[in-house]
Amino acid sequence: MVYQARVVLAVVALAIPVASQGADANSGERSGKQVVEAKCIACHGTGAHGAPKIGDRKAWAKRSSQGLSSLTEHAIKGIREMPPHGGSPDLSDLEIGRAVTYMVNQSGGKWIEPRSKTKPAVERSGEQVVRARCVKCHEAGTGGAPKIGDKSAWAPRMSQGLDATVRSAINGHGGMPARGGMPDLTDSELRSAITYMFSKGAAPAK
Repeated sequence: MVYQARVVLAVVALAIPVASQGADANSGERSGKQVVEAKCIACHGTGAHGAPKIGDRKAWAKRSSQGLSSLTEHAIKGIREMPPHGGSPDLSDLEIGRAVTYMVNQSGGKWIEPRSKTKPAVERSGEQVVRARCVKCHEAGTGGAPKIGDKSAWAPRMSQGLDATVRSAINGHGGMPARGGMPDLTDSELRSAITYMFSKGAAPAK
């Protein structure tokens, strides 16, 4: 108990406070929903030309397992009957990534839409990241993942320090893919998510 308490205090002391994620309302960049409704819906709305239909979980499951970076690259370069940039050269790479994310999420996914790279990003809190992605395995302990708030399960993983645990999450470990399968997740956001999962339910340090 004393060991676990010390680890809790160390993790809380090292945690980096982050602000809530804001919207790109004034950036001039279109959201995934806007791009899909203006461009992608022509084929993905009906499944024309073999395009996976929005809402078809089975059609999107295999594709989404490839990750955001891979799917976005396919859309940028073009694949099978889909031309580069979906036939819309005015779409930025970021907007394409957002459109892909939107379609995946409308088909059962829980991805977080890529943020603007032209202005300082507002980091997501540990709780936001955990609720968006980490709960998939850490809520029930799927695949041996330490459950959220289970200090006895997290303590051995934290024995080498928080930085080592964050590095393991960045590179992927066991059945967990790199960055938990969220390519746009920053190192700091990963750190906050791990801190949240470890410290949740712990009594406030005095």
